[in-house]
Amino acid sequence: MDDFVRDKLIQWNLRNWIERFEEEEIDEESLFCLDDQTIDKLIPKIGPSSRLKSKLKQLKIQQQHEEATDFTAVLPSTSNTANQGKRKLDLQGKSSKSPTKRQRNSVSEAVILFEVKKIISHVNERLLIQEKTKLNAFLKTKITDLAKDKRELVGVFGRTGTGKSSLINTIIGEKNLLPTGSVTACTSVMIKVEANMHNEKYEAEIEFITKEEWKDELWSKDQVLRDGANQNDNEYHDIDDKLSALYGKEWLKKSHENLMDSKYFREIPEFLQSDILNLTSESAKELSAKLVKYTRNGTEQGESGEIKRSYWPLVKCVTVKVPNNDLLQHVTIVDLPGNGDRNKSRNKMWKEIVGDCSTVWIVTDINRAASDEESWEILESAASLLGNGGECQRIHFICTKSDLVEDFDDHSKDEVRDLILKQKRKAKAGVLKEFSKLTTIKKHFSGDCLKVFTVSSKEFLNGKLLNPEDTEIPMLQDFLKEINDCHSKTLNYVSGAYGILSLIQGANSGEAAGKKTVVCKELEKNIRDQLALVKEAMEKAYKIFDRDLSEGVEKSRRSCERDLTSFLCPKDGRGFHRTLRSVVEKGGVHKPKNGKQINLNMKLASYLMDSIDDEFRKTFPNEKKRGPFNGVINRFSLGTERLTEKYKEVELQLTFLKTEEEKTKQKINNFIRDHKKKIYSSLMETIEETMTKCYERAADIIGEGSLEKMQNEILSHLKTSMDMFERAKAVLLEQLHDLTVEILEFLEEAMKESIEHSLKMDDYSIPDIVNDWATVQKFLAELKVRSAEKTT
Repeated sequence: MDDFVRDKLIQWNLRNWIERFEEEEIDEESLFCLDDQTIDKLIPKIGPSSRLKSKLKQLKIQQQHEEATDFTAVLPSTSNTANQGKRKLDLQGKSSKSPTKRQRNSVSEAVILFEVKKIISHVNERLLIQEKTKLNAFLKTKITDLAKDKRELVGVFGRTGTGKSSLINTIIGEKNLLPTGSVTACTSVMIKVEANMHNEKYEAEIEFITKEEWKDELWSKDQVLRDGANQNDNEYHDIDDKLSALYGKEWLKKSHENLMDSKYFREIPEFLQSDILNLTSESAKELSAKLVKYTRNGTEQGESGEIKRSYWPLVKCVTVKVPNNDLLQHVTIVDLPGNGDRNKSRNKMWKEIVGDCSTVWIVTDINRAASDEESWEILESAASLLGNGGECQRIHFICTKSDLVEDFDDHSKDEVRDLILKQKRKAKAGVLKEFSKLTTIKKHFSGDCLKVFTVSSKEFLNGKLLNPEDTEIPMLQDFLKEINDCHSKTLNYVSGAYGILSLIQGANSGEAAGKKTVVCKELEKNIRDQLALVKEAMEKAYKIFDRDLSEGVEKSRRSCERDLTSFLCPKDGRGFHRTLRSVVEKGGVHKPKNGKQINLNMKLASYLMDSIDDEFRKTFPNEKKRGPFNGVINRFSLGTERLTEKYKEVELQLTFLKTEEEKTKQKINNFIRDHKKKIYSSLMETIEETMTKCYERAADIIGEGSLEKMQNEILSHLKTSMDMFERAKAVLLEQLHDLTVEILEFLEEAMKESIEHSLKMDDYSIPDIVNDWATVQKFLAELKVRSAEKTT
């Protein structure tokens, strides 16, 4: 150990660990190489370990800033005087040299992003004190838009006991974060895990359902018991699990009105106040202990006889925030419960989150990976929400506990390792084979979207049998690094910043007024021509959907009554009364404790959805590189590169227009992505709306002969509501037409607004930013070089 490390440990109040660092021969160079897992091994105590991680991170940032200063030193020298901004600049950069490879490698993208954000913040501050003009206001709006960013969502599915929590803990390097082990898992609470961007604490935000929703669930309990449910019914077990968690066995003796007494909620006043409960801890382990009663089922009786309550039945969502975790900087991992929840707000949130997932992880035991019916059922039931009704691009089937081998003692370590690797290969082959049989999934996803991982959290942490790479945990970490990679985000931000600064610099120049008029005319013609191409592609899609949906309407009319009768009148009707009761009470959707989800609305909408699935996937692909409407938005171009060659005098303004064009197209693609979910789901929603009153009437039917009466009520309603299929078609086409109109209007208005502010007005009150412009220009050139290197 050298003096640098010793001084830092003393400075950071870690002098008790100097001897440990000396034993491991950690010098200045190796100090900067330490990762979080190595630090945890060096310093097993949470407090000192967290302090070292935090201080080391700050030290790395400080060093990068110093290196960034060295980098900017190679930039062209420019004057800070105001009149210097009026002179002509070498726009081609001929007067300056590009950074050397050593200088490129010495400056991280995080530092580049930091420096450019600092420049933009400074420019914005100067704009705020300038005279208020139209251009000034326009520039401030563009600067605000730069900061907007969308987090990637990774949804994690899997039945209880597959090791979801352990997997998440291991991958993000927080082994004590989510509760694991012998505590019974709760399948109703959604848990989001993301980075804490504000401080270095472990935090959790707990969002409750409303009091009215809980009152409705308690009322439903009374209805189930009134219908004669007993302890052998799955419905009874579900109610018992939920109410016993909160009330112990008191719920058996009290009405739903009495169970709303405020005494049961003294520990959680936030529930009564419809507020968020915030928890804060110094360590992951401490926060995990606090979370258990909000996420897991562990009600028990204390020594004094009082009930230790669990509050998970009242929880809608828990958001856990982790400090100093690079894997979560732009990513949120969501531990998702199964669907079909009785609570409407929880079910609505579930659908929204699933639809926003760009990746899903299906977690199951390796010894039953291919045959795990529940895992495949989860995937199939959510396919339409993930695919055409969502934005999912990747499905990862993750087989856990891949290090478990029978007869361990009868083999050497190498033999056991070979057996494990053989088991892993067999599991992967089985999953891929099973996936190829799923026609429902193929409507929404291509075969190459699936990857299979066979992981072992235990071996990754202990390493007794397998190398870290063989556990495949590093592969999942690399995946998170890839989608968390800030390169594209940094490049987009710096490119946008450069465009804004180019516009400011161009507004200061006040030259080439005559050329601006000519360029404006060419640009306006280009807009008209390009918009015509966009409109043509969208109208073509409309006609295809109109044709295909007409076929779907006819198939629905011919077949839906037969299909519904087949469900309502099963050959083996034992226990069906209870099943149908659950279906109508939950609005047509019911997930039995054991068995596939029942969704009458999906059954009725299936012919409509099938009729457009293939075309919808082609029109609105989730793969970003393809783009919606056969990529017509991505191909939209003002032709600024060609115009730049002809009109060098307005190159700065055209540079801004090029960046605005790219940003506008990205906004439109995001807008289409969000609205295509609504368009696709409108088919199901129209059916649901039409059937809602029918379900409510059926749910009110009680007494002798209630099963037959419920069956007749549903079939009778269906016969008088056949126009709902035509109505569903009309709603979808109307939304598609509205989308077309909004896209064309937004694209035209955004481009014309940018042209007006860049080529039709000058503003000499705009601050001089020649130094900032030149610096960002160099940073952008550097990022483009790195981007090219990554693709070769």
